[in-house]
Amino acid sequence: MYQITTECLNCGACELECPNNAIYESKENRYFIVQDKCTECIGKYEKPKCVEVCPVNCIKK
Repeated sequence: MYQITTECLNCGACELECPNNAIYESKENRYFIVQDKCTECIGKYEKPKCVEVCPVNCIKK
């Protein structure tokens, strides 16, 4: 499963693009992926949308 690393700029681009609403902003203003909701966009897109839109490549497996 994918996770958002500490290099995240907190821009929110990934949250807006997630088709499963699996990305949220925490109270500490950090983004995280809810693993139970994430399907890695399998069956919808060739690559996970969050990975494609991240400007700093901070979403890793």
